[in-house]
Formats: sequence, structure tokens, C-alpha cells
Amino acid sequence: MEIKTITVIGSGAMGHGIVQVCAQTGFAVNLVSGRFKEEFALEGLAKIKKFLQGGVERKKMTQEEADVIVSRIKPTGDIKKAAESSDFIIEAVVENLEIKHGIFKQLDELAPPHTIFATNTSYNSVTEIGSVTKRPDRFVGTHWFNPPQIMRGIEVVFTEKTSKETLDTTVALCRRWGKEPAICQESPGFIANRLLGVWRNEGMKLYDRRAAAFKDIDTAFKTAYNFRMGQFELADLVGLDVALIGANTLYKELGKEVFSPARCHVMKVRAGDYGRKTGRGFYEYNK
Repeated sequence: MEIKTITVIGSGAMGHGIVQVCAQTGFAVNLVSGRFKEEFALEGLAKIKKFLQGGVERKKMTQEEADVIVSRIKPTGDIKKAAESSDFIIEAVVENLEIKHGIFKQLDELAPPHTIFATNTSYNSVTEIGSVTKRPDRFVGTHWFNPPQIMRGIEVVFTEKTSKETLDTTVALCRRWGKEPAICQESPGFIANRLLGVWRNEGMKLYDRRAAAFKDIDTAFKTAYNFRMGQFELADLVGLDVALIGANTLYKELGKEVFSPARCHVMKVRAGDYGRKTGRGFYEYNK
């Protein structure tokens, strides 16, 4: 199946990054905010322009190349018009099942029958999200990693009802985006976050037990395994609130103590210290 026009629902951290990747690889992209208001879509576009301008200043691209990328993006608050013109729609809003269901119910009525739906979710059930549509065979999960413009992987998650054509089209699309797809049948946490949940929780529980300072835990992990970030740094980047939702979801789904969230993690979220986005998590940041 040929994909010409893509719509991304969501203009936040993940949404605007996904839009940029699609535009950079030659696609016409509708940028629709999760609130369906053009002002928020324009805010997402401003973030893309800022990112591209940084590339121009570092001589990674020319101003003309940046302008061409921006010209492929159409920010809009009109979900109907965007959906009607789309071959592939990616939902990238907050990890809230009720909100995702509401969006896909609308899209299912508005989009052409051939349009493939993809949900960008880290922990939620792709099957459950797609259950509100009449096209479960054309429904797939695409778990992008943060930030989408830089991270080279995408998990492509298929359900029992996802058709082979949908899966093949999505995998091929990921490669056109310059990404390396990892294919996974739906299971709690998929691949990356299932593994991440174990080492993140164990690292935080070491800190709970005062076995080591959190900075030393991060340092040991990075220097031992050549990772760019430690558990605490990554959790601050993702958002401790988001990471806690993931930990609780895995614990509920799998029932294994290794997935139970650490006390220090729970208390940070209760205090409203979510990481980089609030200026303070385990580390402190200049907002």
C-alpha cells in the first residue's frame, strides 16, 4: 500500500517529533493537536522550527532544506479535514485510555476505509485501544522513543487482528523514516519497556535501600554497559509521572514483584517532581 499523506494527532514532546521525522523523509503531514485547536498545533510547529534552526546553525542542513521540511507540514485544528486526506494516522497523545478511545472513535468515522491507524503507546494495550474501531485489521502499535528525531528505533506492535498488509506497510514505513523497526506481538511493556522496567526498578530500589547514591548508580550503569544515560537520568527525561504509570501497568499485568515501583519513585511523583519538564526530579534542571 502506498502512503502519501500522514496525520499525527498530538503536538507535544512525541507528536511534534514524529511530525518532523515524517516531513524530513518527504511526506505531507497534518499536525493536529490532541485538543483539536490550531493554536496548539502551531506551538508544535514552532518547536519543530526551533529544532531545525539548531541544525542549520550547526551546519547539519541548509536553511533551504529546513524550509522545505516545514513546507510539508500543515498545522490544523480540523480533525475531519486531516483524517479525510490521510493514508496513515498516528495518535501520539497522553497515555490515557479514555482519551485515546475518544480520538479513535472520531477517526474511525472520518477516515477513508483504507487508512491505517497507529497508536504511539508505551504500555497500554494496542488491542484495547483499537477495539473501539471497526478496522482492527488496520490497527497497529508504533512505539517511538524519545526524542523521535534522534532515536533510531521503533517498536511495531501487532495484535491478533492486525493484517499482514498492515504490518508490512508499517514496517516499510518505519524504514522510509530511517528507523530500525523491532516487531513484537502485543505483550505487557512490549520489548524495550519490559526490559527497562526491571533495571529501572532495581536501580531505584538500590537507592531506596541506601546501597548507593542515585548518581553513583547512574554512573555505574553507564560506565559498565556504555549506556548514554542511567536509570534516574532516563526517568527524569521521560517524565517520572509517565514512568510510574508504566511501572504500575507492568506490575498489574504481570503480577511480579520485580515490576513493583520503588518507593522513591512514588514519592517523587506525589511531590510533583516529574523530572526535566518540571525542573526537578532526581536531578535538578534549569527550566
